[in-house]
Amino acid sequence: MQSSFPPNGGAFGAGAGAPRGGAADVVKDATDASFMADVIETSRTVPVLVDFWAPWCGPCKQLGPALEKVVQAAKGAVRMVKINTDENPAVAGQLRIQSIPAVYAFFQGRPVDGFVGALPESQLKQFVERLIKMAGGVAPGEDLAAILEEAKQVLETGDIQTAAAIYNDVLQADPENAAAFAGLIRCLIAAGQTEEAKVMLDQAPDGIAKSPELTAIRTQLDLAEQAKQAGPIPELMNRVAQDPNDLQTRYDLALALYAAGKREEAVEELLEIVKRDREWNEQQARKQLLKFFEAFGPTDKLTVMARRKLSSILFS
Repeated sequence: MQSSFPPNGGAFGAGAGAPRGGAADVVKDATDASFMADVIETSRTVPVLVDFWAPWCGPCKQLGPALEKVVQAAKGAVRMVKINTDENPAVAGQLRIQSIPAVYAFFQGRPVDGFVGALPESQLKQFVERLIKMAGGVAPGEDLAAILEEAKQVLETGDIQTAAAIYNDVLQADPENAAAFAGLIRCLIAAGQTEEAKVMLDQAPDGIAKSPELTAIRTQLDLAEQAKQAGPIPELMNRVAQDPNDLQTRYDLALALYAAGKREEAVEELLEIVKRDREWNEQQARKQLLKFFEAFGPTDKLTVMARRKLSSILFS
């Protein structure tokens, strides 16, 4: 995929992770004078369809609304510009357009595809999807679940840039995809840019701000802040070894292990606390485990395994 994270290949920052194209102004009228700005320059970052039409053209009246509908459905992954050839004949003449309606697709400043005549909506969808894929984006209807799983696996291997690029492309096709938005924030966290991650989380669209995916991110960030106070792991391990029933130190060790990315070890320490004294500190270990599960996600292998162990301890 051709997207980059952060934008323009720069350093990770507060604005990083925003999708490259939004749904605003995806369809607009243009003139010969505005063609360079509205089409050529815009097409350097997102594909632009140019619909050449005229008021007297019957097929144009059929094609225009249908094409607009398909472009709007792409949610910013492609743009559409309409040019009235009666009022703006120069560009049509340069492109040697002899019949309308005519549609030209531009990407990276040059024409890459096109067609003449009014096509049915099904063919328009295929045309737009082909254009989006050619530009490296995610077309509407593509298997986003599989793509998101791919991004997750890539991030787990440590390839932050590639994972973020995939998440960014998903957001270009679906700006309010909570899983992709959360994925980009996880990329920032993985890159050590916790403050930028918080800013992006605060700027989440209202429609997904309270989604389970972003709730999990909030919990993850809260846990990271909490873990900063835990102390050095070797010292805590020595203290626990000397007194296995020092549950406060064992709890601090669990937080320190979590902060160091040792998730399984952190979970095991909390399970050990529950095993030794499930009511300790008003069930703090159990409550902390539930926070871990929320941060990991319900389908995470560690969540599933730890829940099973916790149930076994509590109901034994």
